[in-house]
Amino acid sequence: MTELTKRALLTGLTAASLLTTAPAWAQGRNTIQQFVTPPKFSAQDQARIERAVAYLQSLGTGGGRFEQTDYKGRTTAGNWWLQRPGKIRFEYDAPYSLVVVSDGKTVNTWDPRLKAFNQYPLNATPLSLFLSKQIRLDQGVIVTEVTPTTDGFRLKARDRRRDVEGSILMTFIERGNALQLGEWTVTDQQGKGTRVKLVTFDRNAAVRPDLFVLKKPKGAN
Repeated sequence: MTELTKRALLTGLTAASLLTTAPAWAQGRNTIQQFVTPPKFSAQDQARIERAVAYLQSLGTGGGRFEQTDYKGRTTAGNWWLQRPGKIRFEYDAPYSLVVVSDGKTVNTWDPRLKAFNQYPLNATPLSLFLSKQIRLDQGVIVTEVTPTTDGFRLKARDRRRDVEGSILMTFIERGNALQLGEWTVTDQQGKGTRVKLVTFDRNAAVRPDLFVLKKPKGAN
């Protein structure tokens, strides 16, 4: 798998240490799980969290363009489509041409240059934060920081388990009375961040069912 594929999957779009680092019990260790205590937010910041949750919960179908920048400053771009709950597709522009698809249960990736096909459980990736039927930011994933900006606010969230490092920073833009997710940055346990900016997002874009189907091609590794 190329470094682009790994970074796209493991930090940018689908599977950061935020949600993929296995807890101790999954590694066969006998330990008592410890949890991070969420901070106490002001009424104003709590209202921002609730607005963000309501916005994410309201997302249905849509699509547009995205731009991804990795921790070394390298930029790639492509198209994306959404159908909540559960389904999303990212298509990278040439020369990478990487495809990342969630069908509601599994995240499949296809790198045509290497003929590499891989599968990951959706619930083991940060995409589940956006795609789950019921959006929650107060249980498995918790908000640790709320930061106002000139045109909206940012929420920083992490896995509630202390032994799982990494975080996701979501930027929301206020357009009049409407809210829009502008970008997110996933930072892994080494402190390396990958930023995904939603350059355009048409919530009325038509989506075809076959966009969210990615089967293993013939000849794939």
